[in-house]
Amino acid sequence: MAKKTTTTKQNHTEPSWFAALKTFSANERTRFITGLVISILTIYVGLALLSFFFTGAADQSKIENVPLGDLLINRGSVENWAGVRGAYFSDLLMNRWFGISSFMILFFLGSVGAKLMNLNKVSLLRRFLFSASALIWGSVFFAFLFIKGYEDTFIYLGGQHGYYISEMFIANIGIPGTILLLLGSFLILAIFTSKRTIPFLQRILSLGWVRNRLKRKEGEEDVEPTEKEDIVAPRSKFAVEQPDEQPEMDDYKEFDTEAELLKAEGKEKRKNVSDYKEEEVADDDLIVTIAAGDDDPINEKEEETNTPELEDGEDAGFTVEVAAGNDETYDASGLGTYDPRLDLSRYVFPTLDLLKAYDGGSMEINREELAENQRLIKQALEDFNIKIASIKATVGPTVTLYEIVPEAGVRISKIKNLEDDIALSLSALQIRIIAPMPGKGTIGIEVPNKNPQTVSMQSVIASRRFIEGKYELPVAMGKTITNEVFMFDLCKTPHLLVAGATGQGKSVGLNAIITSLLYKKHPSELKFVMVDPKMVEFSIYSKIERHYLAKLPNAEKPIVTEPADAVATLNSLVIEMEDRYRLLVSAGVRNIKEYNTKFIERRLNPQKGHHFLPYIVAVVDEFADLIAVAGREIELPISRIAAKARAVGIHMILATQRPDTKVITGTIKSNFPSRIAFKVASMIDSRTILDAPGANRLIGRGDMLIIVAGQEPVRVQCAFVDTPEVEDIVDYIGEQAGFQTAYLLPDYVPEGGEASTSGAVDLSDRDPLFDEAARLIVIQQQGSTSLIQRKFAIGYNRAGRLMDQLEAAGIVGPFEGSKARQVLVQDEYSLEQVLNGLK
Repeated sequence: MAKKTTTTKQNHTEPSWFAALKTFSANERTRFITGLVISILTIYVGLALLSFFFTGAADQSKIENVPLGDLLINRGSVENWAGVRGAYFSDLLMNRWFGISSFMILFFLGSVGAKLMNLNKVSLLRRFLFSASALIWGSVFFAFLFIKGYEDTFIYLGGQHGYYISEMFIANIGIPGTILLLLGSFLILAIFTSKRTIPFLQRILSLGWVRNRLKRKEGEEDVEPTEKEDIVAPRSKFAVEQPDEQPEMDDYKEFDTEAELLKAEGKEKRKNVSDYKEEEVADDDLIVTIAAGDDDPINEKEEETNTPELEDGEDAGFTVEVAAGNDETYDASGLGTYDPRLDLSRYVFPTLDLLKAYDGGSMEINREELAENQRLIKQALEDFNIKIASIKATVGPTVTLYEIVPEAGVRISKIKNLEDDIALSLSALQIRIIAPMPGKGTIGIEVPNKNPQTVSMQSVIASRRFIEGKYELPVAMGKTITNEVFMFDLCKTPHLLVAGATGQGKSVGLNAIITSLLYKKHPSELKFVMVDPKMVEFSIYSKIERHYLAKLPNAEKPIVTEPADAVATLNSLVIEMEDRYRLLVSAGVRNIKEYNTKFIERRLNPQKGHHFLPYIVAVVDEFADLIAVAGREIELPISRIAAKARAVGIHMILATQRPDTKVITGTIKSNFPSRIAFKVASMIDSRTILDAPGANRLIGRGDMLIIVAGQEPVRVQCAFVDTPEVEDIVDYIGEQAGFQTAYLLPDYVPEGGEASTSGAVDLSDRDPLFDEAARLIVIQQQGSTSLIQRKFAIGYNRAGRLMDQLEAAGIVGPFEGSKARQVLVQDEYSLEQVLNGLK
């Protein structure tokens, strides 16, 4: 007899009209035509509304209280540019509905048309909410503003809708209450519309601008001490000596604040006819050094001095100046929080329609197959005198888990040794026995489904768990046996080792990891370093070079394909790691999350080299091939990155298809606690990856075991993302505006080498700041990278690249370790000759 198959669907059958609508929207031609029609109608209604301002008075008597059918009889009698229908619709929108705010309807319809024609990539939901809110608010606002002239004009600026609502508000809460309500609703609408509204309101409401103005007025006033102020400075005051007269007690003036002291010092310095010379005065073992001269002018804004209190018995004729330390806290929170996404504020994340839905959202369960497998498992165990108390089945996309509870007295090891016998009785390719199940008092037997389902990346990305997840670097890998989306945070992994035999889904798994991050992280928050010795796996991501990729300063290609370049790139990541640690130490924080939080709150000074740090994910494919060619040279930087880079936001993913101990060494395994194992050939390979058997019992085609940060292995069916889907995603991102260049890593010079492995400096592609940096170096006669970085407020990477270009142009000498480079051009005239020669 033929088996009966019971199909249980998770979702209800879609209505036929909804399916037809999906089919219609999927066709690019029909979408474009629909958008074109909507745009033409929008323009037509817009002309009618514009004409209403000029012809509304003449047409009012002709169309008021007249049915549209009667109007069509006298087609030429209206003055509106859009004819009878235009006059009718303009009067309907302007007078009977929302007034001049009706233009927001046209704004939304125009956005819909442009979206359907693929002219822009705006969010229609946001545009609808904004348009609807502005439509209602504008109607009430204009009606309230011009409510007195409502009866004496042909045009109702707020429409009847706004007129009736404003009348209701005035009757209930009065005119002041209506004004406050309109103001409050406007501010709320502005807050949801723009991220800059809250910082602006904070500056206005905190009255910071008033205080700044008062401070500027105080700074313009001269300090004119009176005779009453000629008193000896008390303990808690600040003292300043009058330089033009003898140091007597009457020459010390009292100031209430240190700022007044500094201001007075600056004024006296400017009035001095003869400057102080360096002198030392000894008094009871106290040596006070006072130094000032032409070489060290006093700068009121940059230098601060603290005068300690005078104890009883000390000679008031001396003041002790103590230099201010470096522990001053920088606080620019009054400017509002820093938004790292403002550099690419118009960036739009990839949409779900770029991915294909392979599973269709339904789960087919063959109940007769489940019952037959339960009977065969029970019979196979009873043949070996193993009795079962109960058995339960959990159906997954590719594997069904049968949980059995053996009767008392049965040894677990006896069941575990029956894997091949149970597989033979079930006619299955591979089964896997989990004895015991972690956290449960059962034994698990995983049996492949006869009709496995494909888990699409679209279903994983569209899941609520992924959309609402709060992970820093969320990675959605697929679905577990219980049909739950499996996710983990790459920040807590913190590094990942991926291994599996050829053709078992390793490349698809890497694409799933990258796709998850592209759907969640903004280009200013995440960068990838991709190493691809096969030259074909990651080449597709070259289109997003200026958005998400990082590379060496002079690298021709963003994807690293040569082993020598891979060594240089990974060593450059080590330098980047050390630079980031220095920034963390300077900021007084322990990890990148605390550092970026502090920078966003504007508590770190950008003038001192601080900047927002994006996460960096290094993806290295075919690690075995790199080890075979480079060996120790590439293992050393990987070990250093894996051991230290977690705290500074650098994470590494290593992938290989040959999981032997020569490739996955003990040093690497100790620093990669999280691992993904696809199907491998032998139990030895499984133990090499997971330190446990099981990967050799997988069925392939994306079936994998995942260990996250040393936890128990979890069996997951990897989400399938095909190459055309990845191409659509990178095309979608690549077509948008990006940064000027890829994220530039620090240049790496190997020992004994004189240039970066990425090639010589190309002076035809000079930095826009090259000429200004050259003039700065020549004027200052100091070849310092930090000088360029400080004066132009740029990052270390760009300043280092500028210095390399200046060296190649013959303006500065070679790198000399901790010393500043020698400046080879002595004057500006010679420099101009060099710059003209480069042009």
